[in-house]
Amino acid sequence: MAITLTNPTGLPETGIYHQVSVATGSRLVSVAGQVAWDADGVTVGEGDLTAQVEQCYLNVGTALAGVGGSFADVTRLTVYVVDWTPDKMPLLLAGISRATEKLGVTATPPAALIGVAALDTPAHQVEIEATAFLD
Repeated sequence: MAITLTNPTGLPETGIYHQVSVATGSRLVSVAGQVAWDADGVTVGEGDLTAQVEQCYLNVGTALAGVGGSFADVTRLTVYVVDWTPDKMPLLLAGISRATEKLGVTATPPAALIGVAALDTPAHQVEIEATAFLD
């Protein structure tokens, strides 16, 4: 793997993500924001934030596999959640947990969580974009 994740002294350990990732790979991969669509463009988990987060993570994994990578190569995530409030955190974490179990990874790259008013369609509650480095 071309990624080292760390929490430098002086920064809090969140348990959700690492504060820093160091990439030593040679190919930068940017994955467009992934919403909860299946391969046919049908929304997965309408009204279910956990299911949608899981699908977004799986879509990121699929995109990376398509260029010879995996979710373990991710150096940074940006997560956009419609009408974000802190009480939604357990639903978000449950979706991440389900997806990382399916993907076979435990990596927790640096991430930004941004609350937004809306996404591309009212059915989508979350969108996740990723940056990765591949050897």
